[in-house]
Amino acid sequence: MNTINVINDTSIDIKEINDLKIFVDFSIKYLKLENIVFNVIVVDDKKSHAINKEYRNIDKSTDVIAFALEDDNTFIELDIRILGDIYISIETATRQANEYGHSLKRELLFLAIHGILHLLGYDHMTEEDEKKMVELQEMILNDYKNS
Repeated sequence: MNTINVINDTSIDIKEINDLKIFVDFSIKYLKLENIVFNVIVVDDKKSHAINKEYRNIDKSTDVIAFALEDDNTFIELDIRILGDIYISIETATRQANEYGHSLKRELLFLAIHGILHLLGYDHMTEEDEKKMVELQEMILNDYKNS
């Protein structure tokens, strides 16, 4: 059994929030994940900035931050995998959607799958790792679009 929460932690009415929930469920099924727990929390730039500064020592807002609990060797293995939290800034996502010329929905879905893959240990620190991550992101987004 999976427990995934998609939370709007802003005062902004986000009409795409249900689309985000549906896509997150699709992604979990696509990746054949079972017995997992994680949260997708949509925040504003102010909150994103505060999180980024406190935990990454970067003094600005960012689009997505993933806190992967399994990255730490001190996590306890259970029957349920508690993966962590993904924070998405709605304001940064909106700006990026406009810059890239696509919908806010598409940007939110991209940021969500990017965060999910980070929770699962994917990264983009090397060119080879980035290629794997980007390919998987695009496969999931394309399959969702065609479903």
